[in-house]
Amino acid sequence: MSPIMALHRLSFRLRPAVTHVRSLHTSGCGQQQEAAAVESEPEPLSVFRTRENDPACQSERQIGQYYTLPSADIRTLFPHGLPRRYQLQMKTFNEASMMVRQPALEVISYLKAANYSKPSLRYLFYGLKGSGKTMSLCHTLHFCYTQGWLVLHVPDAHIWVKNCKELLPSSYNTSRFDQPLQASEWLRNFRNTNEHFLSKIKTRQRYSWTKREFTEEGSPLVQLVDQGISRVKSSSDVVGAVMKELRAQSGQPESNFRLAVAVDGVNALWGRSTIRKEDKSPVDPEELTLVHNLKKLMTNSWTGGAIITTLSQTGSLFTPKSSYLPQELLGERGFDSLDPFIPVSVPNYSEKEFESCYLYYMDRQWLQHPQGRTEEGKKEIIFLSNRNPSMLDRICAFL
Repeated sequence: MSPIMALHRLSFRLRPAVTHVRSLHTSGCGQQQEAAAVESEPEPLSVFRTRENDPACQSERQIGQYYTLPSADIRTLFPHGLPRRYQLQMKTFNEASMMVRQPALEVISYLKAANYSKPSLRYLFYGLKGSGKTMSLCHTLHFCYTQGWLVLHVPDAHIWVKNCKELLPSSYNTSRFDQPLQASEWLRNFRNTNEHFLSKIKTRQRYSWTKREFTEEGSPLVQLVDQGISRVKSSSDVVGAVMKELRAQSGQPESNFRLAVAVDGVNALWGRSTIRKEDKSPVDPEELTLVHNLKKLMTNSWTGGAIITTLSQTGSLFTPKSSYLPQELLGERGFDSLDPFIPVSVPNYSEKEFESCYLYYMDRQWLQHPQGRTEEGKKEIIFLSNRNPSMLDRICAFL
């Protein structure tokens, strides 16, 4: 069978699943679609793409299809946090497209229906390595961002507990350790994502950094953030102060924001650290100022937001590579700390999702080998990747 015939067969196989891609959803999304249709005649739609680029309007009808993220959203929302392989794809494909999948849609539906006057709910993406947990988290964060939420994103929690370039005794609490380089970098990215909020939120207490440097009560939160960026030595304590202010003000009547706390690899907070003290003894993650303050945000003692997390085999040091369930990666301490939470399984691609990804890679010329475009070649790719998103990407990169 020729590659052209194989491509047509794949296209017709997918077509019944997307015949209603232009049907209307909620009234707001429907009005947007009608307005777009009046403005110009849309280009022909590929079976693996959807024109519905607003996460709030996506539904099960778009599952398995790719939607395109605006470049402005990528620059603002994801100055950090996107997987390295996905960043490579963005440069190669000259676009940022993300597949609509059921796990992200499930959490988005929960966020739409939640009562934000109650304690914040905790959501936990889990699954096999490379199944797409981080991308599901990023899809959910894009929804929060488009809905006007304040996003507090910790993209790699395991980096905070390993390979620390600079570890200093805390000036606030002598039993803890500061990580000024990691803290100042995180503050810069946090400022980039939420700059429009930081001038409106005011501090509720006075913070002293040195005998001559302090942040007065009632100062814009941006002033607090800039203190940590410009004075790297105090950056770890500034991160703690920022998290404290947001935790205290979220959900209050005078506050005009909802808070999305997102942590990729949350199990690292209760795992083991590779950081060593001067006497070569290991540092417990709880002894790190950044981890200590982030754990406070993981409690559901605050309102007006949501806690969205993933489990990561990469961040789970000294555990079997085959482990992926919450009780295996979180351990007893972590599981008890997060309980109750809503577990959301992220499986490998379904047959429909694989077909869509396969067509997308061919369209973007990521899959170039002639044999890879045949029916037999596709079966071999399925066998080698087991429809695992990460493994599929790596295999096709060599074809």
